[in-house]
Amino acid sequence: MNKFFTMLKTELKLSVRGMDMVIFALCMPVVVVVILGIIYGDKPADPGASYSFLQQSFGALSTIAICAGGVMGLPLVISDYRQKKILKRFKVTPTSPVLLLAVQAAVYAIYSLLSLGLITLVLSLFFGFEFTGSWGLFFGAYVLVMLSMFSIGMMVGGISPNVKIASVAASLLYFPMLIFSGATLPYEVMPRVMQRVADFMPLTQGIKLLKAAALGLAGESVWLPIVVMCAFLVVCVGISIRFFKWE
Repeated sequence: MNKFFTMLKTELKLSVRGMDMVIFALCMPVVVVVILGIIYGDKPADPGASYSFLQQSFGALSTIAICAGGVMGLPLVISDYRQKKILKRFKVTPTSPVLLLAVQAAVYAIYSLLSLGLITLVLSLFFGFEFTGSWGLFFGAYVLVMLSMFSIGMMVGGISPNVKIASVAASLLYFPMLIFSGATLPYEVMPRVMQRVADFMPLTQGIKLLKAAALGLAGESVWLPIVVMCAFLVVCVGISIRFFKWE
């Protein structure tokens, strides 16, 4: 456990110095929230709806940091360490792939939780946001979405031979999910055809799960997203550990 926290402290310092996650996981979600808040304010999500557009979008907005850290940041860090032979040095120590991946996941989990706190604070202070669902259910769904997205990053970073390949793979996953899953462009305003394409993205299912928890929607609508998230988590973690490359 001491080894875990020692590595976590070091990786957090390196991440903060790099500033990438500070910008994309902490600043960017707040900027998106402010823009949407100015545009929509407390307008109802739909005619006759009992919740506002911002309440409907809260779950989606909370995933911006998850997507940035899990799908883009995590694989690039791991592949960069591999290319610089840092992982090769770890190989001759008691450090295991599980510990290394767990530390990286913890770093981006911290960013995600900080981002969730920031957007909640901004929405509450400046746009009159009120959370209408269950925080317990929402947080449980949030952790599941976070773990499933991080597992994708672990898989890409764990098996990519160098940063270039990891960057291409991460970009092909990150930008379509960020734009078309509903994390930034609201799913509800997309054309029907675009919604059908977005439904194949795992983050889309995760956002649906978060929306249901945030708004207290019927429980039967959440089983498909839960199954999809769990399937991605198990498969991707298994691949990342089984085929992890030290060099």
